[in-house]
Amino acid sequence: MNIIVKASDLKYKYPRDTTNRELPKFTGKPDPEPFNRDDLYDILPMLSAAMTALETDDGQILHLLEDIINTELPRCVETREEVFDFLTETVREALGGR
Repeated sequence: MNIIVKASDLKYKYPRDTTNRELPKFTGKPDPEPFNRDDLYDILPMLSAAMTALETDDGQILHLLEDIINTELPRCVETREEVFDFLTETVREALGGR
């Protein structure tokens, strides 16, 4: 199952970094590139990958992932693969190991 997250699915509004829009985005691990948590074009593929890894299309889980990015994700977690791991591990813990 491959989940595609659209901007209209999101709980929050994010700025768009149109200058870097065409640069490659997260497609999976490994990915040592920095994650821009303030760019819709970086956030959408990250959330899509996390939802696919979690095997869910539940909107509440999507919003939980957004809350994690906006309130819990430490600034020291910088690369895309670190962010992906942090998101999926945090949600799995919240869901009791799912």
